[in-house]
Amino acid sequence: MKIPSCVLFLILLLTAGNFDSSAQCPMCKTTVEANQKDGGKGLGKGLNSGILYLLSMPFIAVGTISAVYIYRKRRENV
Repeated sequence: MKIPSCVLFLILLLTAGNFDSSAQCPMCKTTVEANQKDGGKGLGKGLNSGILYLLSMPFIAVGTISAVYIYRKRRENV
């Protein structure tokens, strides 16, 4: 299967332009550390829940798309 050059260019463009995304982890860590010094413990649980929520959405999307694709392929073969 030959992949068109415009698709390869688009993938390269999307992956090469994503340098600023690693800046959020130190910011979250600094926020949690500053909150722990003040005696607060609720922020850490909130950040962990938010991370899990954001992490689950791509998995749900990919799983749904995969399930629909497999369902259609099986139905086509029957």
